[in-house]
Amino acid sequence: MQKRFLLTSFQTWLPHQKSNSSDDLLTEVARLNSLPYELTLLRQLPVDVEQASFRVLEKIRELQPDSIICCGMAEKRTLLSVEVGAVCGESKLLTTVDLEKLVVGFPNVEISHDCGKFVCEGLYYSVLDELRLQELKTPCIFVHVPILTEENFPSILEDFLLMIHKLALL
Repeated sequence: MQKRFLLTSFQTWLPHQKSNSSDDLLTEVARLNSLPYELTLLRQLPVDVEQASFRVLEKIRELQPDSIICCGMAEKRTLLSVEVGAVCGESKLLTTVDLEKLVVGFPNVEISHDCGKFVCEGLYYSVLDELRLQELKTPCIFVHVPILTEENFPSILEDFLLMIHKLALL
């Protein structure tokens, strides 16, 4: 049986943005059509914590994926950033995925302890909280994607695909 993945991305939120790099990355992943997994893409989520969380949690309940990768754009970062966790008020939730093991040997990936205090963090917290409340062992990570260029895109895509493969083994 194929592993089922849920992958998410956001819309743009600032006038100067022509696209959201997280969505651009998922567009290319979908175009490859060569992964041995069942990928469900929930793209172009609204840049609104409540609306985005509602849509993603609804899809998790419907799909019951084996792994979840939420993605967002980080304009000021240069590497894929895998987030350790998310904060809401005084509460902090951490991914159950061993990130050190996940990203070892990936030259274009860093582990981040700052999910951004924006809609990305709100969504990540909502998903981690839902998994905790439902006592689901579904691996979930949040990946911030830098602005994609002709120079960095091939290596960013390669490392992202390797992350998917490694998550499938969990």
